[in-house]
Amino acid sequence: MKGILTICLLVISNSFMTLAWYGHLKFAEWKWTSKLGLISIILISWGIALFEYIFQVPANRMGYNGNGGPFSLLQLKVIQEVITLVVFVGFTLLVFKTETFRINHIISFVLLIGAVYFLFKK
Repeated sequence: MKGILTICLLVISNSFMTLAWYGHLKFAEWKWTSKLGLISIILISWGIALFEYIFQVPANRMGYNGNGGPFSLLQLKVIQEVITLVVFVGFTLLVFKTETFRINHIISFVLLIGAVYFLFKK
């Protein structure tokens, strides 16, 4: 159960992270944000990133086997990176609609799945 909850919290965390890191590129299309300066955009992104940490820190604390969770530190990091890439691709395809999903992306995901497999292999 801790493993599933950890992964769910990491998905939520990475959703906020992606929005904070790349959402401002889409914000420029919105009328009320088009006149904001860089400092304002940075502060808005920091505000969004706060929620990333609100979910990421508990996920890592709960998931880490040193705290009774099911994952080693390396496993947590690889899981987080795979989630980051999956969330980012979904965000890019749904929000920006300027990217196309191609065969090289599929191959990349297969290799990521392989990385996770080998990391968890005893």
